[in-house]
Amino acid sequence: MANPSRRRIETDVMKMLMSDYEVSLVNDNMQEFYVRFYGPAETPFSGGVWKIHVELPDQYPFKSPSIGFMNKIFHPNIDELSGSVCLDVINQTWSPMFDMINIFEVFLPQLLRYPNPNDPLNGEAAALLMRHPKEYEAKVKEYVQRFATKEAADAATDNNEDEDKDEEMSDIGSISDGE
Repeated sequence: MANPSRRRIETDVMKMLMSDYEVSLVNDNMQEFYVRFYGPAETPFSGGVWKIHVELPDQYPFKSPSIGFMNKIFHPNIDELSGSVCLDVINQTWSPMFDMINIFEVFLPQLLRYPNPNDPLNGEAAALLMRHPKEYEAKVKEYVQRFATKEAADAATDNNEDEDKDEEMSDIGSISDGE
């Protein structure tokens, strides 16, 4: 017999699978999956594509999901190395009334639209946003072009360091190819 948490996980994940979001389950496990997320229009993140890793705890929806960006993003409330997200509604004020669709349709777009530099996970992004908003916007756009392409999202893995090494290698390779 399915417990309420298990039923709710299945319901929320099925809603995600039937939505317009591209969702891929990890090993057919409804508690771990990836969602392709697009940057909201009219923001510096517009045009960006991210692979978001989602893990639902056994106590979901009474305990919040774990959300992380797999490819790099420059944002005051997202850790650049781990992709962890600092968002009150996920970390502190989560409620069983919320579901997975809320995260991708409301919470993450709002986070990208209205960063909070007063509660940073990325101090550099927060300082830049507060002191030089135009430079912040330019850096966000640079990251979108470099790291938030469809190809980058497809290639994003749990170990971003490997990706950096590969990128450095291909840059070096492309320079020597031109000689």
